[in-house]
Amino acid sequence: MANISDLPENVLVDLLSLLPARELILRCRLVCTVWRDVVDLATLWKRKCQREVLYQEKWDRNVQDWKIFYFLCSLKRNLIKNPCAEEDFQFWKLDVNEGDKWKVENLPGEHGRAFPHQGVHKYFVTSHGRCRKSQLISLKNMGYWDQLMDEIQPDITIQDWYAARFDCGSRYSLRVRLLSADYIVLHQFQPEDVLLEQWSDAEWRQISYTFHNYGPGVRHIHFYHGGQDTQYWAGWYGIRVTNSSITIGPEVAT
Repeated sequence: MANISDLPENVLVDLLSLLPARELILRCRLVCTVWRDVVDLATLWKRKCQREVLYQEKWDRNVQDWKIFYFLCSLKRNLIKNPCAEEDFQFWKLDVNEGDKWKVENLPGEHGRAFPHQGVHKYFVTSHGRCRKSQLISLKNMGYWDQLMDEIQPDITIQDWYAARFDCGSRYSLRVRLLSADYIVLHQFQPEDVLLEQWSDAEWRQISYTFHNYGPGVRHIHFYHGGQDTQYWAGWYGIRVTNSSITIGPEVAT
């Protein structure tokens, strides 16, 4: 009787590429040496990328490991929870909450501007007192295993959006830290605070930074931002923030 392992390699690649990646690694690869070798083929993982629309021809020369590339693409999403205030302050830790404290408002807000991208309807706003909030992200909980972070060191990209009211000046601050398993700071991005003058254009501005080649040991990411108004008016005249993101990308730009 015919055995499935007797099928030509290209047919086995087509068949196995239909299975979930977890099953390929944890089950199929253990069936026999033939299946192990097929599961380890770059062509199988490239085929999975093609099937799941994770592939563009321009990447062919740049992708060094199609298996890793597949997992990075399938894992990629915004690691910040509740980035646009749709769930009030859920998932955020209010580290500093002075003055009239943090508040959630609807876009565009009083003396504000519409957000440049569709799908963003709310923002967080500080008061005249110092306000900072944060999220601590465990990479292992998000599916990024230790060996991947230590050996591949995929790019970690941080983005945040901020704006001020037209009629009030404000201060914006951002700090992002890459932490070890025991929360030692390995790398940090902390640009100088941004001061927006009163009677500014109230436009939304984006700040972006990517960590490259950061070395082994990264296990957590600490994202921390906020500010205050510079007129010290009672109420919520401070900095507005929304659409924050942390993404971990494949080894070539998508």
